[in-house]
Amino acid sequence: MNSISTRRGDTGETSLLFGGRVSKADPRVEAYGLGDMAVSALGLARASCQDSWVADHLLEVQRKLFTVNAQLATDTEQTDTLAKHFNTIGDDDVKALDELLSSLESQVALPRSFVIPGASQASASIDLARTVVRTVERRCVEMQLANPQIVVWLNRLSDCLFMLARYVDREIPDELLTGVRRNS
Repeated sequence: MNSISTRRGDTGETSLLFGGRVSKADPRVEAYGLGDMAVSALGLARASCQDSWVADHLLEVQRKLFTVNAQLATDTEQTDTLAKHFNTIGDDDVKALDELLSSLESQVALPRSFVIPGASQASASIDLARTVVRTVERRCVEMQLANPQIVVWLNRLSDCLFMLARYVDREIPDELLTGVRRNS
């Protein structure tokens, strides 16, 4: 059996897909590391979700985040090589999230104030994943990626995750979900 430890990263460098090595402090490594964190947070959300429709969407998002991470872990000079072997994020992926968002917006009324996560374990986990996705998005904006659709997709994903969390808690009254109260 092969060992998980190659010891090649002991000097503070890591390998990119299709060749090349970079510092573990490289912005792309930070971005795909945060993407991995988002995948894990979504796994927690999926494991705590009782609604199979939501869980199926979360699994699909986890799979797409692997695609994003692969793009981030590939040197820009190897983008064509990546595209020959794997799917990349594109217009159809953004469109799918737009459709999901539209569906959610038709089913769930937005709370009238800021939401305090934690009404349920599932929604709190989805909200946690959403905040990690927003961090990935910010890192990707800083990097000025070769594929700008990644940033668009991450932005739309964050919106969808917000609405999925609200969908999970759709039966909970607003006053138990919101933080900022308006004067009467």
